[in-house]
Amino acid sequence: MTAQHPHRTPGPAPTAPPPEDLWSSIDALWHWLDAHRVHDTREDLLLRMLKLSEEVGEVAQAVIGATGQNPRKGTTHTWADVQAELCDVTITALVALRTLTPEAQEVFTAHLSRVTQRSLAGPTGGHVRWSGVSTATR
Repeated sequence: MTAQHPHRTPGPAPTAPPPEDLWSSIDALWHWLDAHRVHDTREDLLLRMLKLSEEVGEVAQAVIGATGQNPRKGTTHTWADVQAELCDVTITALVALRTLTPEAQEVFTAHLSRVTQRSLAGPTGGHVRWSGVSTATR
């Protein structure tokens, strides 16, 4: 760990092919980004968090393109494009989490467990209701 990056663990960036395991891949991507970062301050941390907003915007753009909502452009994307953009959001979020803590897998797993337990233990049997209509019937 360094004074400017308290959550950074030293080590060379991986040069091998990307690992197949989710968390090994996230860690490898984090090491690669860390080795190629432009800023050596908290600015790097903030910019990594802002990258998530950029990726979410690309999901919106793909959905608009897949549904043809822009009459000037028509249908410009597919639902496969939306899937790929959602994957980019997920990867970016996990790398951002890894940027905040080297225990990203443990933090994520614990949080997912809490959300799952809270959501599935609800009074509607896990089905969220909006305006009296169960999402299980939508």
